[in-house]
Order: sequence, then structure tokens, then C-alpha cells
Amino acid sequence: MNKRVIIIILDSLGVGCMDDASDYRPLDTGANTFYHILDSVPTLDIPNLEKMGINKILHHPKLKDIGHIASYGVLNLMHEGADSFEGHNELMGTKPKKAYLAPFVEHIDHVASALEKQGYHVTMPNPELPYLLVNDLVIIADNIETDYGQIYNVTAPLDEIPFEDVLKIGECVRHHVKVNRVIVLGGENVSPERLQNSVERREDGLVGVNSPKSNVYKQGYQVRHLGFGISPESQLPTLAKNRGMDVSLIGKMQDVIYCEGANQFPGVDTEQVMKNILHEMDNVKHGVIAATVQETDLAGHAQNPERYADRIEVVDRHLIEILEKMTEQDLLMISADHGNDPTIGHSQHTREKTYLLAYHKKLSPVNIGERKTLADIAATSAEYLGLEHTENGSSFLQIMKKGKEETN
Repeated sequence: MNKRVIIIILDSLGVGCMDDASDYRPLDTGANTFYHILDSVPTLDIPNLEKMGINKILHHPKLKDIGHIASYGVLNLMHEGADSFEGHNELMGTKPKKAYLAPFVEHIDHVASALEKQGYHVTMPNPELPYLLVNDLVIIADNIETDYGQIYNVTAPLDEIPFEDVLKIGECVRHHVKVNRVIVLGGENVSPERLQNSVERREDGLVGVNSPKSNVYKQGYQVRHLGFGISPESQLPTLAKNRGMDVSLIGKMQDVIYCEGANQFPGVDTEQVMKNILHEMDNVKHGVIAATVQETDLAGHAQNPERYADRIEVVDRHLIEILEKMTEQDLLMISADHGNDPTIGHSQHTREKTYLLAYHKKLSPVNIGERKTLADIAATSAEYLGLEHTENGSSFLQIMKKGKEETN
């Protein structure tokens, strides 16, 4: 019996701030990305998400109060903060580990020494704007697009150095720091001088490359996220692949989830991500299709609810095709990884719960309730496919099979 799980993540489409947000992220208090987008863009047209049951979660007066075909619930974040990498790895079954928080300047000497021992030429071009320059090409510094002290970037001009060589530098950095993430990235048609001229100091003191300004995203972009305490062997994609199943990772999902042998479809454009899902539904016979729509998150960072709404509508238009293409052996789950409320007054991620819509043609819709972790998606998928348990998460498959409403 060829079962498939299809997971679609709309990056940052949260549904209300976590209960603990007021304690240590007070700027996120009151955040509710999806609800506030509906407030800001009352013309938002999402008939297929409505049909699935999104308003059972949102309770927004703009949306129709109609019957629903999908089971529904709410997921809490187990990882600290509101991070796409940790969120995605939690979604795939990882139990978040407590990482060290520190600006790169605290590790700069240690990292420089480690790289020099491996034979790299390392300099600090501007002590007033501290970052490392490796072999006169690669910049190591803070990530200035996310929370303070969580991530270091290793940024390179890929016309001058192969990505594989940049990755080796990044792996050295990863080995010598304990922050949440080291991101290795680069692009073509970007000069070393432009990269260096794109280094900025953020208001809170972090120093790093302004990636959009540097143009690394525009041509030949490559990226690898190196996480702290992440074990792919206990995640849904690798568990499926090790059992001989097909695994396809689409969009940002393939940037942040590692699964050896998986089919990978990089891309940021929402239309292309949705088309790739449909394409893989024609090719994957037994296994996992997992995709991330990233442009929603980019719209959140830009504090642009109109653009955010437009990207949700693109997903919704393709959702009807996905529902029609599903077989009676398919389980579809749609969710998010955190919030990024474009109306909250700042441009960073917001610590929000996420919605959960789970649809199977042969199962009646039920209320799945409020869950403790995003990893319940992976745990449910693993049980459905007959795989070993993921490291984290509790399956809600039996709740769906009972065919009755149940709340936690």
C-alpha cells in the first residue's frame, strides 16, 4: 500500500503569540500574523483554506463560517525564540537543544585561530567593525536579519570560490561555536568588494553582511544551514529514506533539512514551489513530500501585509489542484514554523503558535486540539507511514481515526 505524506509549511504564518511571549519577548505581545493580515487586507480571498477549516482556528469575522473537510488544531513552539531553522527541524521531528547566545565578536579570536590552524589566511579588516575575512574572499560575521546572538553567517562571492570550499570554512566555524546556527551562503556576480561594503552594524551592536544589499540572493544563490545538536537520522525524511521511500524537499525546506538522497527542489518563488509540489505528486509513489513557501516570511520581514496576503492567495489557488490530485492513501498537513506579524511594529520573527490543518479523504474532520510541539506533525507522519518514532513529538493520527472532536 503506497502511502504518502504531503507537508506544506507557509513560513511565518502564525496564529497568535505564545503564552510565554510576554515574559521574554514583550515586543511580540499581541502578535497574530494571519489574523492581522486579514484585518489589513480585507479582500484576501482564500476559499480553499476556508473549505479546509482555517476559520475554526482564526475565528475571523471576514471569513465564512462554513463546514470544513480537514482536522484542525494549534501547535506550540518547543524551540526558544522564533526561528525558521529550529522551527523546521522541530517540524521534522527534532527535540530542540538549548544553544549558546552570543554575538560573533565574543568568538572571533577563537574562530580565527581555528581557521589559521587549518591553513587559512584570516584578517580583521576593520577593528571598528569587527568581522573575519578568510582568504580575502569569505566574510564571517553575525547574522543581522534574526534574533540577537543566535546565528553566524559565512558569506562568499561564488564566482571567486566554489561553494564546497566555503562549506569547509563553515564547518570549521560550526565545530568551534555553540550558537544555534551557522549559515553558509553565497551568490554569483557579487564581488568581494561589494560584500565587504555591505557589512553593517545593527542598532543592538551586531555586525554582519546586509545580505539583500550584497546581492547574494540574486544569481546563483547557494546556502547550507549547519545546526546545533541536529540529528537527521531521527527526523522524518531520513527515517523514510532509510526504509526505501521517496523523499522530496521543496523550496526552503531543502535549505534547512538535510536528508541524504532526497530529491531537492530549491526555489523561493511561491508559484514555482506550488508547481513543484504538484509535479512531485505525479512522481513520488510512496513517501514524503515536504515543501516550504518562503515568500510569506520575506513579506513579514518587509512589514508588507499586502504582499503577504498575495502570497497566501497563490498558495490557496494551487491548493485546489493538490486536493484534487490526492489519493485515498495521502495525508496532507499544512502549518507554519513561527510568526512574522507585519503589523506588530518590528521586522523580526514573532513568537507565535501555528495553525494545523490535516486532511485525509477517508477520515472525518476532528478537532485535534492544542499540541505541545511542532514535532507532532513528524510523529504523526511517521506513524502513518509505519516508520520508527521520530526523536520528538506525539502522533495525533489516532485522534483523527476516532472521528470525533477531542481537545487537550
